[in-house]
Amino acid sequence: MQPRTIHGVGLGPGSQDLMSVRADRLIRQASHVAYFRKKGRTGHARSIVDGMLAPDVIELPMEYPVTTEIPFHDPRYNALLADFYATSVARLAEIAETGGDVVVLCEGDPFFYGSFMHLYARLQGRVPVAVVPGITGMSAAWTATGQPVTWGDDIMTVLMGTLPEATLAEHMTKTDALVVMKIGRNLDKVGRALARAGRVDEAWLIEYAAMPQERVLPFRDAGDSAPYFSILLVHGQGRRP
Repeated sequence: MQPRTIHGVGLGPGSQDLMSVRADRLIRQASHVAYFRKKGRTGHARSIVDGMLAPDVIELPMEYPVTTEIPFHDPRYNALLADFYATSVARLAEIAETGGDVVVLCEGDPFFYGSFMHLYARLQGRVPVAVVPGITGMSAAWTATGQPVTWGDDIMTVLMGTLPEATLAEHMTKTDALVVMKIGRNLDKVGRALARAGRVDEAWLIEYAAMPQERVLPFRDAGDSAPYFSILLVHGQGRRP
């Protein structure tokens, strides 16, 4: 029996009507749907597709063994996640090898800072894997501001809020347009880095882009906390006719 394909399907930023036609079709026809989630939670990816799945679909939640409980640099962090991905790959590959089709739900785009990439790399050469791209959260965020994010020759930099403050400030200083993801509990550090780069007045915070609770505000008005689904933007102001 030829193994079936495992599809990593990009869901986009969080609204069903921003999915691609291909993503919609695969999700609705899938016999097995896998998705990542934190233990005890529904999972954001699963929430996005609510009402789309076939009545007899088999759901395969993949629960992270650790998220923020221990720091990234702790050796246990990588060890726990490596085991988790290996176990998840074995489970999905077994289904594909016995003739089942599998759709792995991926928030945003599967190849853009997503967990699916770790499955994809481990599945290579074992079973067929296909990827359906999705609209990224940052694209939804700059669209929400009503302003183009880059003009002409602007250089755009994408940073993770988890980076050290000095690294953030260095790159913020050098770029034209800026995207910072993973704000959440890193809000204060990101704010300090912006101040060091002299760019606070240019920055916007977009919460829940393309979701019903979407909120766009100048970064100066962000307050003391930001939800997990928050993106910071600085628009480029480059060459134009």
